[in-house]
Amino acid sequence: MRKIYYIAVWIITALMLSGCIHRELIIAGPNNQPSEEKNTSQGQTTENTIIPRISFPEDEYKRLSKSGNATVKGSIYLSDAYGKKTYGKQTRLYLNPVTSYSRQWYNESYIGGYKMAKADKRLYNYLKFTASNAQGKFAFYGVPSGTYYVIGVVKCGKECGYDAPRNIRIAKEVTVSGSDTVAVDLGKMID
Repeated sequence: MRKIYYIAVWIITALMLSGCIHRELIIAGPNNQPSEEKNTSQGQTTENTIIPRISFPEDEYKRLSKSGNATVKGSIYLSDAYGKKTYGKQTRLYLNPVTSYSRQWYNESYIGGYKMAKADKRLYNYLKFTASNAQGKFAFYGVPSGTYYVIGVVKCGKECGYDAPRNIRIAKEVTVSGSDTVAVDLGKMID
């Protein structure tokens, strides 16, 4: 039964990453109210706009190492203005190699708050997955040398001052080399 649970979690995570399942993204404006539109260099873009992805750079991904000896470990949490932390308990995390393809996601979706078109299926051959424990601690083992986005989600509701539970995505760039162990403080301040 536990194996089925983990397979289901992996499938749901993959569907969310691919854009088949969308979470509502709220882009905070003044006074923490949802913003209806955002300006881009191309003109007005509403929050319902789906940004097309660049073509999957197959050659760029083929150059990436598939095996390694590095470790990436840390904690995932949200922190309020008083330093109180809400940890991401038993949440799924993944490592995404930094490429032109993932950098577009980082800039447009994570930083910009836009929804992206479905990701190319080939991307999943290059992601590494893990889960945090009850204290929000996580680790990735056997990581090839390179630069990655460490990505996870913390579910937070009234304890973070929200009326309803929200899934807050957190991403941070890390670089590993050889058999290094890199500690990642995957935290984010909540408004």
